Amino acid sequence: MSGHKPWSEIKHKADAQNFERNWWGNCVNTLGEERKQLVYAQHMGIIFNDTGGPGPVHFLAGASVLDIGGGPCSMLLKVEDGGKLKVIDPLPIPEWCKARYEAAGIEYVQQGAEQGVDGDAFDEVWIYNALQHVEDPERVLAVARQAGQLLRVFEWVDIPAHEGHPHELTVESLNRWAGFEGYRVEVNWHGAVGSAWVGIGFC
Repeated sequence: MSGHKPWSEIKHKADAQNFERNWWGNCVNTLGEERKQLVYAQHMGIIFNDTGGPGPVHFLAGASVLDIGGGPCSMLLKVEDGGKLKVIDPLPIPEWCKARYEAAGIEYVQQGAEQGVDGDAFDEVWIYNALQHVEDPERVLAVARQAGQLLRVFEWVDIPAHEGHPHELTVESLNRWAGFEGYRVEVNWHGAVGSAWVGIGFC
């Protein structure tokens, strides 16, 4: 068993994309998701520090990072001292979100990760709360492994597929697709509630 239902058993992929677009709305208020991101980050080994500025910061020490599925408010917007920074997501975001990424020196590419990353190579690849939404989670993890040296993943598991989440992920399927053993965590903090798989491994 693949661990997820094919798109044909859910709905056309455009329906799932429309669900996601409508869920984000105008992207003005993303506080709820950004609070959850801090929970994901802690489990992924990404440490955000309060530097006394307007928000928490993670220092990359020159590392290049690809964020797959980062949407309108990628965690990369909260990093400093990074190398090449890139977000891949099929979500069409408002022009002001694109301008924000540009101002932060982050490339935003509106496409599915299944299409690959044009030969780009990164020190790290981050994936968090994204694989339920993609067309082919196994393919996305294969692309991530090819693109980066270190893979950091936080994904919710054991949630039945529905219109906005075409795939039900499991610990077993994610271990297999990632190529290394992750682990299950139970989370209930900052609105992030449920069972998740955390994987941190070299590709």
